[in-house]
Amino acid sequence: MKNSSNESNQDSMKSNASGISAEANSNPVKLAENNSNKTQPPIPRAKKKSPKLRDKGDFSQSPSSLGDSTSTSISDYSNLSRSSCGNRPHMSKDVKWEAIRHVKIQDGILGLRHFNLLKKLGCGDIGTIYLAELIGTNCFFALKIMDNEYLVRRKKMPRAQTEREILRMLDHPFLPTLYTQFTSDNLSCLVMEYCPGGDLHVLRQRQPGRCFSEPAARFYVAEVLLALEYLHMLGVIYRDLKPENILVREDGHIMLTDFDLSLRCSVNPTLLKSSSNLDPARMSGSCGGSGCAEPFCIEPSCQIRCFSPRLSPAPTKTKTVRPSLASRVRSLPQLVAEPTDARSNSFVGTHEYLAPEIIKGEGHGAAVDWWTYGVFLYELLYGKTPFKGAGNDETLANVVLQSLTFPESPIVSVQARELIRGLLVKEPENRLGTEKGAAEIKQHPFFEGLNWALIRCAVPPELPELYEFGFPAVMSPKTKSNYLECKAAGEQLEFELF
Repeated sequence: MKNSSNESNQDSMKSNASGISAEANSNPVKLAENNSNKTQPPIPRAKKKSPKLRDKGDFSQSPSSLGDSTSTSISDYSNLSRSSCGNRPHMSKDVKWEAIRHVKIQDGILGLRHFNLLKKLGCGDIGTIYLAELIGTNCFFALKIMDNEYLVRRKKMPRAQTEREILRMLDHPFLPTLYTQFTSDNLSCLVMEYCPGGDLHVLRQRQPGRCFSEPAARFYVAEVLLALEYLHMLGVIYRDLKPENILVREDGHIMLTDFDLSLRCSVNPTLLKSSSNLDPARMSGSCGGSGCAEPFCIEPSCQIRCFSPRLSPAPTKTKTVRPSLASRVRSLPQLVAEPTDARSNSFVGTHEYLAPEIIKGEGHGAAVDWWTYGVFLYELLYGKTPFKGAGNDETLANVVLQSLTFPESPIVSVQARELIRGLLVKEPENRLGTEKGAAEIKQHPFFEGLNWALIRCAVPPELPELYEFGFPAVMSPKTKSNYLECKAAGEQLEFELF
């Protein structure tokens, strides 16, 4: 596909996009459909070639929406606006909300004619994602466009519906924001948050030795853990964790995306009395002073914990000695919101990340997310997945039969290897995280000194080079794109989705 950047085509897009028609074909994501070819990762780079990707995968940031064959009116957005902006405090001050609202009030409807499609970001199983600018606002979005007829014909509408429902629930700093949605002709369009930093798979390929340093890997897996914890609390089993689905925001923090393989289930949060004998520093971190505000406290010798009160001088013999801080922390009840009763027999995921119980067809639950989390950490540290074979069949056999081993190089800490061992237990009932979810994993020594409450204040390992990722500096009218080809025909405009 080619993106015609001359002014005449852009003017045509603005005025005639209401009559868009599209023909779609895509690379299926479900392994049961026996297609192992991956699509290109999101956000193509202007100066660097994207590395070769693993089998399976797509860049689906959001689900398809159903509706009439015309653009949606303001009344159709009322419920979404109240459930999105009003109940999403971490994004409530984003100027993009007001920009979209202004267009709806001014024109009465929001449609494709209000967007400049600047670049194709990715082609997924149920749709195609473009970098789009809301005309006249300088606001950039990831616009996902899906062909409803194609989804019905390929029986993918339930997956798209599930993804849309999940996106509408989300309000988390490490998960995507769905700003609005509309339909035009038979196309469903979702307007979502755009991440200019690419994905972790591409970012890993750029590292020395094609693997992250341990502090960098620790940063990324910590943020992913919080995203998975939030999803599990909502009753969502992700089932498709891999570096290609972890996007990097402008500020260097991550965003977990692509929910069309996720499983929705019920969850019953419970309070359990803690019986852990772990040092409370594993939960709150340590620092060099009582007023610490650093998310990563790396001083091993300090004695005062983040958020801990100043301790009064040692009590006199006549006063009653109060219980220690450690004992008080251990005695606190623990919130567990893990969907432990969820079961599914679907054969979905990425070959190298599939849990043994999925391959053996025994049925699976939320524990598959902790298996993929272990494979994810392994790949970030070693630059490859632990059970990869010469082909897909050999990979699946290795996952079930082969023992976990670690390369001699690069050198990785004992704590990191022990965490991976606990996560990559082939029996799901014995796997770390199965009983208490993320709360159990957070207490592992690998995360020693991490202040979970202030993780958003942590300095990312690196910031994205924005000039590479499709911002106006690389979108001058003189630059001809190879992604979007527009054809004006009378009052209609056609472009190829795939």
